[in-house]
Amino acid sequence: MAERRRRRAQRRLHPGDGSPLPPFHLGHALHRTRFFLDHEAADGTRLRGVVDVDFFADDLGTGATRRRIDSLAGTVGLGDARDEAGSAAPPAALYVDGVQVQRSDLPAAFPVPGGVLEVAAGLYGLTRMHLVTEDGRERMLAPHPRSLEGLRARFAQRFPGISRAIGAAAVVILLLALALLVPQLLELVTGMEVVAERIGTFTSPLQLPGWASTALLVAGIAAALERALTLRTHWLIDADTTWSSGL
Repeated sequence: MAERRRRRAQRRLHPGDGSPLPPFHLGHALHRTRFFLDHEAADGTRLRGVVDVDFFADDLGTGATRRRIDSLAGTVGLGDARDEAGSAAPPAALYVDGVQVQRSDLPAAFPVPGGVLEVAAGLYGLTRMHLVTEDGRERMLAPHPRSLEGLRARFAQRFPGISRAIGAAAVVILLLALALLVPQLLELVTGMEVVAERIGTFTSPLQLPGWASTALLVAGIAAALERALTLRTHWLIDADTTWSSGL
């Protein structure tokens, strides 16, 4: 299954346009991220590269969303989301020696000497930014220090205990939200006439007041963002993100 998804992702690859790696500013963290690769293959081939991801970029070959983002960015004073060459940034691009050599829609699988770079994103951010070697070992790439992932990693280094507590709280919140969501979905589905006639109706024993539902929603979004910034995924805990990432 994983190999089929990887081959499907590799069919999305396009040759790079040779443009230079644009600078990365703190303001870019609102819509993009960047990770560094330093890899030595078994045959001694060494590769130092950069993977740049633009969450708001259109699929390659389209541009409507990009024009809307550029217009919005200009309105709020962030410039636009184009690279220094003036072309719209792709969803994901691999740069080697400061030059764009490959680009792809997401999820992406960039072949490199001795392995493949897997890049995927879900509803709240990245779900994968890993080098998978030919022997099956995986290693996450190092985030740019000005990216949101880089800032979160720096926080974890400075305050490891608090960081672990935040991570644990995010898991608890998401599991609680899931436990409350399942009975409500059952109630919704069995409320349909065609279903009720066959199996009857179900009434959720858990009815939260409006303020509690809103608080849980906000906490759930924050927890999902925390999981995305640390690139932690689990098929159950992060069900919505896992199924939307496609890799």
